[in-house]
Amino acid sequence: MAIIEPTRHDVQHPSTIKRYSFPLRLWHWTNLIIISGSLVTVLINSTITDDHAISILLKDEIQKTGTTLTDEQTQTAAHALSDSVWGIHIYFGYVLAGLLAFRFVLEFFQLADQKFIRKLKSAYHQFNTIKKNREIARHEFTVKIIYALYYALLFIMSITGLFLAFEDALSAYKSIRHSVKEVHGFCMYLILAFILVHVVGVLLAERKNEKGIVSDMINGGNNNN
Repeated sequence: MAIIEPTRHDVQHPSTIKRYSFPLRLWHWTNLIIISGSLVTVLINSTITDDHAISILLKDEIQKTGTTLTDEQTQTAAHALSDSVWGIHIYFGYVLAGLLAFRFVLEFFQLADQKFIRKLKSAYHQFNTIKKNREIARHEFTVKIIYALYYALLFIMSITGLFLAFEDALSAYKSIRHSVKEVHGFCMYLILAFILVHVVGVLLAERKNEKGIVSDMINGGNNNN
């Protein structure tokens, strides 16, 4: 499990605590909230507001009042309810796409030692050319690759989500809608897997010799910690 544990210290300068700018920390926690909200809407629509289950419930409850509805009427009402939840999901998606764009723009304005690309290149260089602390460098490089894959997943998730949100305007590509939806859903499961791995990695690191990772992502990182 050590391979998924993030580190607090810079690979090139082990005595230095990694710093996180305020915009990056804001992006991190906002991203967590938005993804959590998006996943909650998926969970609600796959359980509480499932069209089939809701239509049966509506029909049974309305029949108790002495009124009879057809299957088509109850299905229409149930579908409208699930659509309202999907509407919230779509808004979460817009914010997520905006946050991803913000993260890409932020990369250009970050201090040199806080740029993700620079850290990735540095980790690769350390692993490839320097024998000293090779194990630490390999660990850091692996973690950075996992984060890079996460950014790629967010990008695919945002693009496919926007396609589904604007499918009426993209009617010419209606034939690929099902495939796009499948990719979107698959990415959701991969992002869930990343979140689980990330949380487990952070908890393991906090319990071992990297205490303070969570607080660093809140206060920015302090060499006096």
